[in-house]
Amino acid sequence: MSTASQVATHTAPADPAHPAHPAHPAVGAATSLLDAYTPGDHFLATPGRTLLARGPGRHVPHDERPLTARVGATLAAAVAAGQESPVVMGAIPFDHTAPAALSVPDAVRCAPPLASDPLIALPASAPSAGNWRIRPVPEPEIYGKGVASAVERMWRGEFSKVVLARTLELTSRAPLDLPAMLQRLARRDPSGYTFALPTGPGRTLIGASPELLVSRRGKQVVANPLAGSTPRSADLAEDVRRAATLLESVKDLHEHAVVVDAVHQALAPHCTELTVPARPTLIRTATMWHLSTTVVGTLASPDASALELACALHPTPAVCGTPTPTARQVIAETEPFDRGFFTGVVGWGDAGGDGEWVVTIRCADAEERTLRLYAGAGIVAASEPEAETAETAAKFRTFLSAVGAEL
Repeated sequence: MSTASQVATHTAPADPAHPAHPAHPAVGAATSLLDAYTPGDHFLATPGRTLLARGPGRHVPHDERPLTARVGATLAAAVAAGQESPVVMGAIPFDHTAPAALSVPDAVRCAPPLASDPLIALPASAPSAGNWRIRPVPEPEIYGKGVASAVERMWRGEFSKVVLARTLELTSRAPLDLPAMLQRLARRDPSGYTFALPTGPGRTLIGASPELLVSRRGKQVVANPLAGSTPRSADLAEDVRRAATLLESVKDLHEHAVVVDAVHQALAPHCTELTVPARPTLIRTATMWHLSTTVVGTLASPDASALELACALHPTPAVCGTPTPTARQVIAETEPFDRGFFTGVVGWGDAGGDGEWVVTIRCADAEERTLRLYAGAGIVAASEPEAETAETAAKFRTFLSAVGAEL
């Protein structure tokens, strides 16, 4: 592995999927798309662009063909029908055999990233107080027992890592205000990946993920795996201490190395060059510190699309475990719910193969008056049930703060 410093998110040439980023972008260009979102729209904000699409467009079918072939055929049909620069947008589930929620909108409005818009600094309206009924699934004690069982099996040598999740089911007395939730998520961390995507009639996947699975622009490939986390503190000195401790944590560094190695192995066959830093750095969200490694590569063939690379990577050990088949089985045996789109992939791709695909974490399924929140933790042999339960509780805070709910 060669050593490289963390790279900045790439900019892109001017077309509907790759907006030009002028030195002084128009004030309000990105936030106007955020403000225009209504339920049923496709909204996706990344460090490279802000996208908003309205209307169903062409739905990517679910059949026996590989997902990349189905997406390619849908994009080709849009091009053949005269659509200029079509893009596919949407969500792919954790279980790659389950139906995806992907479509090619008839038109996509595009703007520079939210972080470049000065108006994003304006605060979102505060959520109204309470009135949420919260039900954990499973209960924290049961989740802790699942962690302990997994650790015991790892000590017996059955597998080396598994990611175990739990959920919170939130029920409101009033209909959900998705535009207001999206505003709070986006304005809290405008440099991340914020999304609101339809996944079925009356259903929306909404969230703010910190983790890029993979992006492609031309021959350049970037992946940014995250693994190893610790909750942040409101006290500055304690927050810095936690960050420094995470950088030296043997348990977290091992967990992170497993994920980075898997990303390296998955991308290497597609690349002529691949730069993998020797040690991780840190990234922060409003609630968490994460160990982070930015992997940069040069494609061997322009035929490998961003979506094809995402499918080769998904699921990484950061959201599943290793070895993958065993980890999947442990997840199925331990988690009393279907993950659906949680720990899947959301993003966009164009007919030329460029795109950005993001790991679906810090998210919720929204339907009528109900939200289902998800949070997971990477379990290794050194894991402690209490610490992993606390980590998932901290990860829930991203979304709980956006709706005015507390555990």
